[in-house]
Amino acid sequence: MSSRRKVLKTLSALPLVGGMLGTGIVSANVLERTVAPPLARDFFKELGVRTFINAAGTYTSMTGSLMQKEVVEAIKYGATEYVNLDQLHDKVGERIATLLDCEYATVSSGAFGAMTIGLAGVICGMDNKKVAQLPDTTGLKNEVIVQKAHDIGYTHALINTGSKIVQVETTKDLEKAINKNTAMLWFLNANTDDGQIKREEFVALGKKHNIPTFIDCAADVPPVENLFKFTKMGFDLVAFSGGKGIRGPQSAGLLLGKRKYIEAARLHTPPRGTTIARGMKVNKEEVLGMLVALELYLARDHKEEWALWENQIKLISDSAASVKGVETVIHVPPHANHVPSLKIMWDENVVKITKDEMRKQLRDGHPSIETVGNEEMVGITTWMMAPGQERIVANRVKEILSNA
Repeated sequence: MSSRRKVLKTLSALPLVGGMLGTGIVSANVLERTVAPPLARDFFKELGVRTFINAAGTYTSMTGSLMQKEVVEAIKYGATEYVNLDQLHDKVGERIATLLDCEYATVSSGAFGAMTIGLAGVICGMDNKKVAQLPDTTGLKNEVIVQKAHDIGYTHALINTGSKIVQVETTKDLEKAINKNTAMLWFLNANTDDGQIKREEFVALGKKHNIPTFIDCAADVPPVENLFKFTKMGFDLVAFSGGKGIRGPQSAGLLLGKRKYIEAARLHTPPRGTTIARGMKVNKEEVLGMLVALELYLARDHKEEWALWENQIKLISDSAASVKGVETVIHVPPHANHVPSLKIMWDENVVKITKDEMRKQLRDGHPSIETVGNEEMVGITTWMMAPGQERIVANRVKEILSNA
């Protein structure tokens, strides 16, 4: 929390990009979480693409989060002038490092892109011949040690460099797996409770063996403290998604940590062409949008926002639970998507509708409502809703369950 207080002082001293745009960014009131006014053309309607109330969360398949109007204005501003792309990345990287009290930072193409370029930077350093060589890792360190419980689909971002994953389960396994080809130790924060090796020990093992450590925190904002926590803990590199809780551009992310690794990572990104990350371009509009989104997020009243989410979830929970045979559980996931969430459950012999059919009716209704879950429950969050939409969801949930 002390880091955040320090950064908020920095925020007050720095001219916000949004301020330069004349949008008058101040501490974001959660009741003003609106995007830019709709355009004259309804593009989604023209294309036959249906919009929906997001009661699910920040899923890429559901296009993540909605940007605030100041972020949209920053993106529009970026489209009005030419600048040197490297210089812009340099300046924004320095600004973000100041805001987050870390050594260095860069805006990446999502957390996935941050993982690829971060590892590439570790493997190649500042050697441009090695940069051009990837994904051929002949003669280069090309092994990443990952706990078995953390080796999910997103580790493909690491394989993109030409590296291979080495799975371990225990501290003894990890130390035994280390060899001359070990490039990095990678940790998935969302699966913290599933691995035997915890974060502090993971960092300590990296330092003991002089191997860089990387933690993927893609969906780990909120809480805001996580933006500072893991660099302070000693991880050499940290990745966050930009288009989830921070509400920046969906295709952007943040790579934080040691300057030497991030500067090396940048060698793999545009405007350079003969690199594995040429296709992971982050344009000037996204860079500015990500910076403003971060400024807004740091200035937000997080306690007020949390209280809003709790009230919204309780409203939907009470509405669902008022139907005979329905049970609800309000919970907060300990890692990743750490927000008030709801599980709705019922005995299908009493309430005669399946969980899949419930989700389908919510999706097919007017307005459409997207939720998550499985055969046991329907899952709902409210943090991606506009204020007032929780009432629509509460009424629809009760209506469908009552009719069943």
